[in-house]
Amino acid sequence: MNAIEFLQPNGNMLVFPAFASPLLFHGVFNRLGGVSQAPWDSRNVSFGLGDRPEHVLANRERIKKSLSCAHLVSAGQVHGSNVYIVKEKPVEDLEVKGFDALITNLSGIGLMIQQADCQAVMLFDPEKRAIGIAHAGWRGSVADIISMTVSAMNQVYATDPADLIATVSPSLGPCCAEFINFIIELPESFHDYQVRPNYFDFWAISHDQLCSAGVRSENIYAARICTQCNQDYFSYRREKETGRFASVIGLR
Repeated sequence: MNAIEFLQPNGNMLVFPAFASPLLFHGVFNRLGGVSQAPWDSRNVSFGLGDRPEHVLANRERIKKSLSCAHLVSAGQVHGSNVYIVKEKPVEDLEVKGFDALITNLSGIGLMIQQADCQAVMLFDPEKRAIGIAHAGWRGSVADIISMTVSAMNQVYATDPADLIATVSPSLGPCCAEFINFIIELPESFHDYQVRPNYFDFWAISHDQLCSAGVRSENIYAARICTQCNQDYFSYRREKETGRFASVIGLR
């Protein structure tokens, strides 16, 4: 695994120094600084969890304001491997059902992944000026959503994977990623990532999947913040009924 990225806090948002570019805006927004009430307190960005829709909208508006972003495009997230290509600027916020990854080369759009232990893997191609973001829970890792996203960027934007800069957001760490049924849930190729009985390092799995997709190891940065351990983030494993925090990336 590449050295830990030293994240820069900006209020209740973390940014990756590796993404410091006049071409790019991004942020990982923790659960703080929103308007939602418990158990979705307080910056829940997801509909359909029981939170009041007007609270979700207000939380999303705060994110757009902090990033100076006109619109958000979010994935509906079904733990699959489908990649959505954003070809036109939306006239309002858009959530696309049946997808777990988003790519674009259009400016002014924030691509958003919603999380509560799963990873958001963000991708930036500074040469072709294209971006991608993937929702990688354990099922997404099994489906290799990361490889699918890199491949889509290569096919659509002629991205050379060696040019990509990749980051892995706060997410479930090897300290807490317990899979008591891993024999039937995880492929045999994942079994080498077991750090102690029944516990797995999905940060390392994502790193190696990125490398297998052609991303250079020295261009991969992981926050290495466990969402179950860190109370500033929503965690489904810790709380079950809870909200979702956001990772967002966009081109200026």
